[in-house]
Formats: sequence, C-alpha cells, structure tokens
Amino acid sequence: MLKYLTVPVTPFQQNCSILWCDETHKAAIIDPGGDLDLLLAEVARLGLTLEQIWLTHAHIDHAGGTAELAEKLNLPIIGPHPGDQFWIDGLAQQGKMFGFPHADAFKPTRWLADGDTVRIGQATLNVRHTPGHTPGHVVFHSPEIKRAFVGDVLFAGSIGRTDFPQGDHDTLIASITQRLWPMGDDTVFIPGHGPESSFGRERKVNPYVAGT
Repeated sequence: MLKYLTVPVTPFQQNCSILWCDETHKAAIIDPGGDLDLLLAEVARLGLTLEQIWLTHAHIDHAGGTAELAEKLNLPIIGPHPGDQFWIDGLAQQGKMFGFPHADAFKPTRWLADGDTVRIGQATLNVRHTPGHTPGHVVFHSPEIKRAFVGDVLFAGSIGRTDFPQGDHDTLIASITQRLWPMGDDTVFIPGHGPESSFGRERKVNPYVAGT
C-alpha cells in the first residue's frame, strides 16, 4: 500500500510529499524545493530508503533542492515533461528573483510524458501531462489509494497561475477538466500549496472550474 507525508518547505510553503511503499519502505520524494535537512530528517524518522526524486514542474519552490539532493544521495531525477527544460535551465535566475538559495540546473534522469507510469517499491502511479501553469507540468495519480499529486495545477478553491512565461489559462482549464476530472470525484488531491481537497468538491465549489 502506498503511503505519503506532506511537508511544507521554502518560504512559499510548498507541499513536498514523501511517498513510500508500506511493504518495502522504499520511498520517492515529490518536488523537493528546499529545506533538505527537514525532509531527510522525516525520511529517517519514518525509517525509509529514499530512492527517487519525482518532479511535477521546475519552478524554484518545487525544484530548487533537486540538484543538491540528487548529488548528495545519488538519486535519479524523474520528470517533469521536457516542456519545462527552460525553467530548469533558469533555476539560478529564479532563485535570485525570489530570494531563494542558489539552485543548480540539472538534467533529469528520465523525462515524463502523458500516459507514463512511475513505480516505487510495489506501488505504481500514473503520469498525466497537465500543461497550463508550466508547459511541462505533470501530475502523479495513484488509483490504489485514490490520491493525485497535482503540483500547481489545482488548489482548494483556486487554480494555478498562468501569468508566468509559457503559461496559458485555457490550456490549464483543459488539463483540469480533461486529465484530472476523469480520475474521479472521490479522488483526493495534494496540491503544491495549501490543504488537500477532492476533485468532486472542486467541481462544485471552486469558482474557476465549478460546473466543468
């Protein structure tokens, strides 16, 4: 069974999630934006073996700690989609712009595409390409536990920003309605910021996508 713990990191309080297979205690970490000492302390506390880094997209608060963590523990970097290459290349500039510690660019071990799967221990998650917030954004969906890790595509009561380079509002709405909603109203999602919610709830009350 897949389990997870969400740990807010960086001044932006970005939801970094530690996922693990309860049978093997092998773990992946989604969007290690920073505060690596805190994240590694949680991995140790849970008695896990961290084996992979998964990225939803390459904004600094989600990817800022990736290169350092990968080098420190010799971990593969999985994702995002190649559309975010320019964001990876600009991580150092992003850090200066938003007052983050220096972040090195990196080369993902494996790029992701719509319809791919990722695996940790005995658990398999589905990958959907969900552009709009960034062109290379992806989400990770576990049908087994009815959870989706959606980065900055959708929030409780809101949606991702589309005013950054290569963001697009119509594309984002299409990603939500065509790629997220089919996962089911009872699927709970873990957003990149703020509390969890369900797709069913957002379809009813989120002013940006209600009724879609």
